[in-house]
Amino acid sequence: MKASLLVTLLGLGYALPQLVGLLRPAAFGAWLRKFPRSEWWGYLLMPLGTVWFLWNLKQDQIADFAAFKPVLFIGFAVVGFGACIFVRDFLAVRGLAVVVLLLAHLTLNTIRWVDTEWRLVVTTWAYVWVVLAIWFSISPWRLRDFIGWLTANEARIRATSLARLIFGLIVAVIGLTAVRAAGG
Repeated sequence: MKASLLVTLLGLGYALPQLVGLLRPAAFGAWLRKFPRSEWWGYLLMPLGTVWFLWNLKQDQIADFAAFKPVLFIGFAVVGFGACIFVRDFLAVRGLAVVVLLLAHLTLNTIRWVDTEWRLVVTTWAYVWVVLAIWFSISPWRLRDFIGWLTANEARIRATSLARLIFGLIVAVIGLTAVRAAGG
């Protein structure tokens, strides 16, 4: 995938849901508060993350791990799918963390060679994802608490949704302009 397309999609994918937060803050807040313990989202995100990780592992060409690859493949598949059965508490948060880590990996590998200083906005954003994904996978209740703070009242939902909408649109514009102009 071209870097400009990826950055534009990331920006729009981040910005567009914020319109719901601006237009229907009560419903948006209620949905966000249900997310951390949602089994449906957990059963969607954890297998998605597991399959994506296994695909990355299969594509990996590091010779040091070539002999262990079949064992690693089976082990990670058991852990990923086993989490859906044995670690269902906050499964949605853990699944989101896995998917976000893999999205950060894709983003960083794609934007790495783009010759524009604007790539640093996206790179920094991806590293923030990594830190938050690790933090929330270690202590998933913190995402629940953070969402509780974000959705404490409609004014806060609207304000934070507006800030995220603006940031997402800025990232999309960076993808459409600076990254594309740099040949990414």
